[in-house]
Amino acid sequence: MTVLVLAGTAEARDLAAQLHDRGVPVVSSLAGRVTRPRLPVGEVRIGGFGGVEGLTAWLRENSVQAVVDATHPFAERIGANAFHAAQAAGIPLLRLARPGWQPSGDDRWHWAADLEEAAALLPGLGTRVFLTSGRQGLAAFAGLDPLWFLIRCVDPPGQPLPRRHEVVLDRGPYRLGRERALMTEHDIDVLVTKDSGGAMTAAKLTAARELGLPVVVVRRPPRPSTTETADPAAAVEWVLNR
Repeated sequence: MTVLVLAGTAEARDLAAQLHDRGVPVVSSLAGRVTRPRLPVGEVRIGGFGGVEGLTAWLRENSVQAVVDATHPFAERIGANAFHAAQAAGIPLLRLARPGWQPSGDDRWHWAADLEEAAALLPGLGTRVFLTSGRQGLAAFAGLDPLWFLIRCVDPPGQPLPRRHEVVLDRGPYRLGRERALMTEHDIDVLVTKDSGGAMTAAKLTAARELGLPVVVVRRPPRPSTTETADPAAAVEWVLNR
């Protein structure tokens, strides 16, 4: 039995390790968008498949018997491709997705459907923005010349970028004390993030709460409806039951 794990998250690495320990042949697929990704144990494949048709052919050629989509909550294209390719190949598909973040009573959250809506909300919320939505889609903020941006991402972002900005290259996990200090040092008055979920990058939300800052949160894009779990151990049992 060969299992394809569409990876790139901590949950995917956890799943690959557990399957490897159980002696299940697993191939973890990474998109290759990050220069130095954290690699899971076992066999790793880097790069795209060529859309639904390419992924369907790969599943058949490699005798894959189960697919686990453990990609980032905002990796919507590969999620849709996996759903349709698994259906075409007649292979069971599981979505392994961490729960989204939920605001507490003291949070000042403003939900946005996408990055463009997030950018439109900013002029009424602050002037010094901590932008933590990743390096994809930063063009949505490029026209906000009166605002200043602290942009954090793993790899250097491409153009266009906001005219007034500073880039910080870093990757999680992030600690609360450092997040609070970073916001204070740069006089941040509004935070922008995607609803990625998980503990690795959640400290910025706690820091914003403690500092009384508004937060613009981009909602997750919809995914095709399929069997889903948030627990890597449950995903292991699902694979073994196949």
